[in-house]
Formats: sequence, C-alpha cells, structure tokens
Amino acid sequence: MKEQVILGMDPGTNLMGYGIILCKGSKMTMLDLGILDMRKLDDHHVKLKRIFDETVLLIEKYHPDHLAIEAPFFGKNVQSMLKLGKAQGVAIAAALSRDIPITEYSPKRIKQAITGRGAASKEQVASMLQSLLKIEEMPRHLDATDGLAAAVCHFFQRKPGGGDKKYGSWKTFVSQNPGKLK
Repeated sequence: MKEQVILGMDPGTNLMGYGIILCKGSKMTMLDLGILDMRKLDDHHVKLKRIFDETVLLIEKYHPDHLAIEAPFFGKNVQSMLKLGKAQGVAIAAALSRDIPITEYSPKRIKQAITGRGAASKEQVASMLQSLLKIEEMPRHLDATDGLAAAVCHFFQRKPGGGDKKYGSWKTFVSQNPGKLK
C-alpha cells in the first residue's frame, strides 16, 4: 500500500498548531508536532504572512499528500472569528499554492474521531493521541496536539464521505465558497 503524509493544522493567529503523520496501510507514525508562536507579533497582517510562509516551509520539508485543517467553530466574539478565519484561509492558500488537496473538519468531528466523544476536552484528545502514536514527551501547548488530531482524524476518515469539505484546486474552492469572494 502507498505511503501517505498528512499535515494537520489547528489555525490561530497567536498559536497555530501542526502535526504531521506518515501513513502506511493501517499504521501511522508521527513525523513532527509543534506550534507556530506569533504572540510577540503585533501586526495581524505580519502574522498572516508568517502563517503562509511557515505552512509553505512545512510543505517543502515533508511533502504532504494532504492538508487536514480544523474549521473555525462559531463563537460569540466576531472579531476573533474573523481573525481565525483569515488564519485558516492563509494556511489553505499556502497548501493550494503547492497543489495540496485540503479537507476541513469541524472541531467536534475531530474530537469524535480521536476519542469517540465530540465533546472531549483538549486534554482527552492529547492523551488519546499520546497513546495512539506512542508520544513520549507531550508538547507544552495543546494547539500542537490539536493540529496532530486533524491529521489523525483524516487518517481515520479515509473512506467515501470522510471529510466535511474537500478542495483540490482554487477553482473547486471558489465554486464551493462563492460568498467568501468579493
């Protein structure tokens, strides 16, 4: 069976988590796990450029076959939601610029895939990932395990209808998201 590398991302403008797994048949191995820390950057546009640049670097280093990204959830703070959506969009643009297919997963779906419970805590998700992937030392920030969880969720969803939204090109993204363009 063909090997596949999956890049998982948990978008954010202060901390963006990522995890990369290698899949061989029914086995998966973690290749990398970490965060992009942008808390010291004041300019939102500089943060977005950094997200794009770092995503491209991860793509160039690991050559993923797919990007699995957590879709923004609905919150009460509209400004935070807009910033989160921009962060996600920039990461998606970076993947599309390298012709990497993208699948978005809701936070609930990711938690359900990893723990069996859509309302699981970040800590429960991290603990399950530690067990599944035999991670010896867990990261300080759970944003990293959230990114890894998106990749593992995609691995578990590798059957028809697995993802929430799939985009293989700009044309597909635009046709499925006409309201996001002006």
